[in-house]
Amino acid sequence: MRSTLTCLLLGLGLGFLVVSTVVSAPEGRSKDDEVLHLFNGKDLSNFYTWLVDYHFEDPLRVFTVVDYIDGGPAIRISGEKFGGLITKEAYSDYHLIVEFRWGPVTWNPRARRARDSGILLHCQGPEGNYRPDFNGPWMLSQECQIIEGGVGDFIMVPGYTKDGKRIVPSLTTTVSRDRDGEWVYDPDGQERTFRGGRINWFGRDPDWKDVLGFRGANDVESPFGQWTRLEVICQGDRITNIVNGKVVNRAWNSSLTSGKILFQSEGAEIYFRRIDLKKL
Repeated sequence: MRSTLTCLLLGLGLGFLVVSTVVSAPEGRSKDDEVLHLFNGKDLSNFYTWLVDYHFEDPLRVFTVVDYIDGGPAIRISGEKFGGLITKEAYSDYHLIVEFRWGPVTWNPRARRARDSGILLHCQGPEGNYRPDFNGPWMLSQECQIIEGGVGDFIMVPGYTKDGKRIVPSLTTTVSRDRDGEWVYDPDGQERTFRGGRINWFGRDPDWKDVLGFRGANDVESPFGQWTRLEVICQGDRITNIVNGKVVNRAWNSSLTSGKILFQSEGAEIYFRRIDLKKL
């Protein structure tokens, strides 16, 4: 994590524009420590919104800022409609620090399923390109999963080009299989390259169920109603996920190394009181 790495900007050559490295944002930059406070405590000026069907409009107020929760302001994502809060700028080589907690509200079709969200890293291409009609909720990206029992999983999120070509991102890591045959991050495991799919964090409960309020025996995330600190370090083609100070997943050889960052709305109310970006 501390070694010097060369940043590989991979040209996809399939209709996507490879985005550039860190671009200065107009709001929230700290000159002293080079921390960009993407959530400035006041508004969503460093972001824009995207929702299925509504696209750049947010008539249901899925994304808002609340003045006071647990002592201070926070971004509220209601989860009512699938989509995302997306950074206006694209970034690479950074240390992302967020603090989140779940709210009590859930929505169909996930009203009785595990509370679900996520952070899509290195988002590329047009908004909504998760589906060929560009009305999908996500973008081509690498996801750091936020779901009850699975915070820190990797999901390789595919996307489509304008000419209909489907692109599937890839990652390499060391893994072993749990008793259900699912791939789990294991620092002492077998090195394997994945094209699409998911890589579970090292302690994900093999008895995980997609039910509301699920909590595994070895979960690192905080209990419901408490704040969880989630960090993602993106350096070159490497991605490291850290939950409450513990490395839970690590991968390299990412086919995507730069892009926008998307915070998902996926059927569950979630609050973010801190979203900071440190340049590496």
